[in-house]
Amino acid sequence: MEWSLDSLRDLVAGGIHAVRDCEASALATVACLMLLFIWYCYRVGQEQPTASPRSYRAVVGASMASILQRPHNNVEGSQNGYAYCQSLECFRCTSHGEGLNQRLYLNLQDYAKRYTWSGMGRVYKGVREQGRYLANRPSIQKPEVFFLPDLPTAPYFSREAQKHDVELLERSFPTLLAEFEAIYQAFSNCSLPPQGWKANNTPHGDWYTFYLVNQGVSVPMNCRRCPRTYRILGSLRTFIGNNVFGNACFSVLTPGTLITEHYGPTNVRIRCHLGLRIPAGCELVVGGEPQCWAEGSCLLFDDSFLHTAFHEGSAEDGPRVVFMVDLWHPNVAAAERQALDYIFSPGR
Repeated sequence: MEWSLDSLRDLVAGGIHAVRDCEASALATVACLMLLFIWYCYRVGQEQPTASPRSYRAVVGASMASILQRPHNNVEGSQNGYAYCQSLECFRCTSHGEGLNQRLYLNLQDYAKRYTWSGMGRVYKGVREQGRYLANRPSIQKPEVFFLPDLPTAPYFSREAQKHDVELLERSFPTLLAEFEAIYQAFSNCSLPPQGWKANNTPHGDWYTFYLVNQGVSVPMNCRRCPRTYRILGSLRTFIGNNVFGNACFSVLTPGTLITEHYGPTNVRIRCHLGLRIPAGCELVVGGEPQCWAEGSCLLFDDSFLHTAFHEGSAEDGPRVVFMVDLWHPNVAAAERQALDYIFSPGR
């Protein structure tokens, strides 16, 4: 093949045109990808949980409407066997406002900046889609505040779910019973609940609680009155002691008491009842399944299921008494527990 200056010039010109055409298409592709990436980053950074404040309020209202329509006492603000106090210190009573989803998302972002996103898949998914989860849950299980997706679901759990803590509580039965009897003696001398006790609204009878830890906050005066019980709490491996979903208390039902069926705030915990005094005619019903307590034994259940309790015994039978403590759901991982403690820390 013979080469000439003209043919070489034509070849070079053709190559330059080809390169220019290739660069133009490549640049256009890269520019489109960059624009898409920037748009995606903007949406991820700015997007709040799927449900808007208005739709979230509607979801909560709808999920509670069926309970509100059920018969209960006429105390203003009462619902689900207790009163919504509207106190600024009560997370459960004030968390249904329109800013809840936004607060949760901002708390999660703050946690990730301080620590890590690693292991946060379910927590992130739960926070982002909270309105949808609460709206689409079956009526048998509908936590009022926070639902963590992809957790195994059952009304009751076997003692093996948190074996160490269950065995520790059952070994501590004599200690817990003795300290309960000491603080309960005050009821014999007064008609109103003594100092440290809380009276809960019920349609029938009386339900009293004596909190050592209430929504993740210790009650110093009550803890001083039950020092050995408080030390036992410190020995539990899975006690929720650092966020608003954690409680520990003595719970008393007098004969003739009915607690209206209701839902707990979340599915990340399992509630443990250690029977202290269990007369005949007492029953717990969770998700439509009845169970009876036993003295000295723990009963574990998921209180995000619709549940109720009652004492149908006579006055001679005396009260039903359990020691109630909230433990982590066994399938919530350690990294998720740390994040949830941060997101739902008291006062956040």
